[in-house]
Amino acid sequence: MCAKPIKQDPRDKVGTTGHNWDGIEELNNPLPRWWLWSFYACIAFALVYSVLYPAWPLIHGATPGILGASTRADVAVEIKRFDDLNAPIKAKLVAADLTAIEKDDGLKSYAMEAGKSIFATNCAPCHGAGAAGVQGKGYPNLLDNDWLYGGSIDAIHTTITHGVRNTVDPDARNVGIVMPAWSDKATGAMADAATTKLNDEQVGQVVNYVLKISGQTADEAKATAGAQIFADNCAACHGADGKGNRDMGAPNLTDAIWLYGGSEATLTQTISYGRAGVMPTWGYAPQGSAPRLSEDQIRAVAVYVHSLGGGE
Repeated sequence: MCAKPIKQDPRDKVGTTGHNWDGIEELNNPLPRWWLWSFYACIAFALVYSVLYPAWPLIHGATPGILGASTRADVAVEIKRFDDLNAPIKAKLVAADLTAIEKDDGLKSYAMEAGKSIFATNCAPCHGAGAAGVQGKGYPNLLDNDWLYGGSIDAIHTTITHGVRNTVDPDARNVGIVMPAWSDKATGAMADAATTKLNDEQVGQVVNYVLKISGQTADEAKATAGAQIFADNCAACHGADGKGNRDMGAPNLTDAIWLYGGSEATLTQTISYGRAGVMPTWGYAPQGSAPRLSEDQIRAVAVYVHSLGGGE
């Protein structure tokens, strides 16, 4: 009978790494040659790439690479290319009468698409992606017909261009005009704007009068007393009937639309301590700087906002 051949232990041929786990040894097999050469090729490619293209970060930038490649420059070239292609229609948009833009199908189509993009980038953070505003935060809903300064396309264009109460644009709406703090407990600049001070009882009476004229539940006796206080102190801006004054940006107090809320608690806060919302200027910039939006962009977003359903 022939003896069976003795099977060679793999460890005798390749050896082990010396690692041992519970009696299990790790063979020291060499890496596959194809994998090893692929690894070396990757290293060579990385070295060549880092020489040719921007790669290594430095304190004030990165190594530029001998080819001078720049993805930022590539994007700038593409942006300029599209700007050049759109230059004729942009010029036409700037030259057109604002009220005539929506009657020109081609011009309106361009303005709507451009305006939607501009709105999403610049306006949506405050007015919301759907332009419904942020209730109670002072960001107006642009979908309704309640406009502090008017909802015509001309009025919208002016508001976007100059903003409201900002300290940059001298033509901003309501520069120096705020809803003052009327409470005798208020302090600071808002309180200094009021010539008359009201105690807590008087504030409560005015609040109930506003609740009454806005169709809400109110204390009749307090509302009656508040009517005279309103006439003496509030009617100058909000009108004798409380329906507001667009020249001053004073809101209509007889409807159910409120920038900061129309509850008794919120009205008490508003009357006691005042409000002074600010909208930035988008079309004005100090000498030597560029405005946030160009005239064609402002016109495009004005057309878009006017088309949302709340424009007048």
